[in-house]
Amino acid sequence: MDMGSIIYSVGRVFLLFFLLVWETEGRDQAKYFDVRKYGAVDDGKTDNSQAFLDAWKEACQWKGTARVLVPRGTFKLYPVIFSGPCNGPIAFLIKGTLRATTNPSTFSAHSWINFRYIDQLTVTGGGTLDGQGASAWHLNNCKTNPQCQALPISMSFDFITNARIEYIRSYDSKNAHFKIFGCHNMDFRKIKISAPADSPNTDGIKIGSSYRIRIARSTIATGDDCVAMLHGSRKIHISKVVCGPGHGISIGSLGGNDKEDDVVGVIVKNCTFMGTDNGVRIKTWASPYTSKASNFTFQDIFLDDVLNPITIDQEYCPNPPCNQQTSSNVQIRDVTYKNIWGSSSSEVAVSLRCSKTWPCKNVLLDSIKMSYSNPRGRLRSFCNYAKGSSYGSQSPPSCL
Repeated sequence: MDMGSIIYSVGRVFLLFFLLVWETEGRDQAKYFDVRKYGAVDDGKTDNSQAFLDAWKEACQWKGTARVLVPRGTFKLYPVIFSGPCNGPIAFLIKGTLRATTNPSTFSAHSWINFRYIDQLTVTGGGTLDGQGASAWHLNNCKTNPQCQALPISMSFDFITNARIEYIRSYDSKNAHFKIFGCHNMDFRKIKISAPADSPNTDGIKIGSSYRIRIARSTIATGDDCVAMLHGSRKIHISKVVCGPGHGISIGSLGGNDKEDDVVGVIVKNCTFMGTDNGVRIKTWASPYTSKASNFTFQDIFLDDVLNPITIDQEYCPNPPCNQQTSSNVQIRDVTYKNIWGSSSSEVAVSLRCSKTWPCKNVLLDSIKMSYSNPRGRLRSFCNYAKGSSYGSQSPPSCL
């Protein structure tokens, strides 16, 4: 082969390489879809639902990285569903404020903002979800009215994989702030949640039937559980969360329905509880329905003036009277409480009220250092059908 042919061949190779790189970079370069270009108005009054859906539809169809942009301003939004699958990674960037409607006719929707069937989703931007909950909390009478209509969750994620939710504020949700169902591999970080302590059923983050969910570096102040892990939650990791006011971080309630999936592998670490009703809690109904709850670690936890710091309650009954003729059939085992300290506002700092039918197994108390907020009182622990052991300092004295 002569020199000219070699130069020609090498040139073709470089050209093909350049075209490949150019095509790849073009495909990876993010394209923005500004909701204002689809008719959204940031006056806090106009219903922008259709404009948001139109922007999402085009972004989802984009064959590359797509970013739906909500710029600064206040955008009123009726209930919307952002559905996939999409043709590439997609981000929902909230720079401004999304304001929910106060129209009761829209409360029949399960969620205010719902993402579903999406892979590689990001929700971020430093913006705010204003749930307008004060307009609806008086309608939350489900505890006394079986025919009640559940209020909408502010933002829910159904069947999402490989997602990142970060730098979002949620205020005054009508129901839970965030719900995760049927999801896999999601990271929540730098989330700020706020609602009054007496706002009903305003769980911060509610998880069910989901796998590998991580929550970190977030602040949750609300009227119900800061984080609630329901049946089917597996490999959940919660760290550096500040909770309060609220009802603490809970596993359950479990056993309320037949054929519930097990809850396995929960780690709660380096968290702070400020004036909450509960600290770390496992709760199950006294019912005939069977399931398992196992492999839980609560470690490096600080509690300040918490009513029930460490709780296993297998006689959970939020709305008495309840039928307590049967014991809970949820088997709890392999639970570790390690390096937990602070102050209790009740005399019972450790309460392990387990099932007579299925006693708790392998419960470990390691270095529990609690004090009583009442200087004249005496701190104590309570155990019923709990089997395990204790190590290190124990205040109150261990009942295991």
